[in-house]
Amino acid sequence: MKKIFVLDTNVLLHDPNAIFAFEDNDVIIPAVVLEEIDSKKRNADEIGRNARYVSRLLDSLREKGHLHSGIQLDQGGTLTVELNHRSFVRVQEMFGEITNDNRILAVALNYHIEEQQTAEPRLVVLVSKDVLVRIKSDVLGLNTQDYLSDRTVSLTDLYLGNLTLHVHPSVIDEFYTYRFLNISQLQLKYPLYANEFVILRDEMGSSKSALLRVNAEATKLEPLFLSNDPVWGISARNAQQRMALELLLNDDIPLVTITGKAGTGKTLLALAAGLLKVEDEHKYKKLLIARPVVPMGKDIGFLPGEKDEKLRPWMQPIYDNLEYLFDTKKAGDIDKILVGLGSIQVEALTYIRGRSIPGQFIIIDEAQNLSKHEVKTIVSRVGEGSKIILMGDPEQIDHPYLDAASNGLTYIVERFKQEGISGHITLEKGERSKLAQLAADLL
Repeated sequence: MKKIFVLDTNVLLHDPNAIFAFEDNDVIIPAVVLEEIDSKKRNADEIGRNARYVSRLLDSLREKGHLHSGIQLDQGGTLTVELNHRSFVRVQEMFGEITNDNRILAVALNYHIEEQQTAEPRLVVLVSKDVLVRIKSDVLGLNTQDYLSDRTVSLTDLYLGNLTLHVHPSVIDEFYTYRFLNISQLQLKYPLYANEFVILRDEMGSSKSALLRVNAEATKLEPLFLSNDPVWGISARNAQQRMALELLLNDDIPLVTITGKAGTGKTLLALAAGLLKVEDEHKYKKLLIARPVVPMGKDIGFLPGEKDEKLRPWMQPIYDNLEYLFDTKKAGDIDKILVGLGSIQVEALTYIRGRSIPGQFIIIDEAQNLSKHEVKTIVSRVGEGSKIILMGDPEQIDHPYLDAASNGLTYIVERFKQEGISGHITLEKGERSKLAQLAADLL
């Protein structure tokens, strides 16, 4: 039986095409949602872009008929902009104040009550990315759910980029003899992906082990091509960090993604690899480091000064790592070094969108705060001869409409895991300090 889905504003602002994600069921957009979308359409950010897209989409659908009467969608369902379910009495008895959220709840509740009075009542579901709206909906006895259609994968199935296999010791001996293993020899029940790392351990319990990487064609396991020598004074402190350096320093892998909690070394490793490639090997013309400006308090426009002064607080984590790598002693030394080199550019992500970026080593920090569209925009701008690294912690998101399973970083990890030109690794062990590791695990 068909269902009725009532959409909250945040669903459309998160995914403008959500209207078409409910198959042959009926989709309801409360009138107050249009008012909220209208208030966002002048924003210069991703939310504003989506608000404008939704506006144009609804305008184009008017060609099929009156939205308030319901129009047929290609999937078989209908779309209706609801004007006649404004009774607020029942919601007001529970929550009192007349807010936009409560008006949306009232629409869903009135639909639910109407359906219960029919011979074959349909299920009414309020879809919202706002946790409190879902809680209030549950209090009212309504069915409610998060918008899940945009989720790339469930949190428990996120691709890690490495795994450990326990094998017979003869398999490890064969690898060290011939320096490769055919994946078919392992007789696995699941696939291995291009540039995925595999740790072989002796199933008999001895100390025998081997660290290997799947080749770009995903047919063989091969040894790492790098030694464990320091990179700009930075040595890998665990197996996952060594895997990260393997990807970062491999010129045949132009797209690298790194995830991990705070203190696992994501930024430091990427900067060290970038400095080696740009300053020592001259493989790339410039090292470009950028991160999205997603405010937790006031927006960047409220900060004093010119552009560089405004950006400095947001970019300070990058400068902290550069100061460590260059071993600066005094405040301001790093600025003099960067000016002298001229090949290192620290920028807010706002200022690199729309550019074509050839021949550069590009690091995008805090990429978990990017939407799918933003990630696509950035990666599609990468020019010939460039390498791009996207890194972040999918569980530490400041964006109001993203979560660990729907952000741009997780999206690109999952979509590119089968491609030979990309590689991914999840850093698990914190190396900043014992305190930092405990904070990341416990807090």
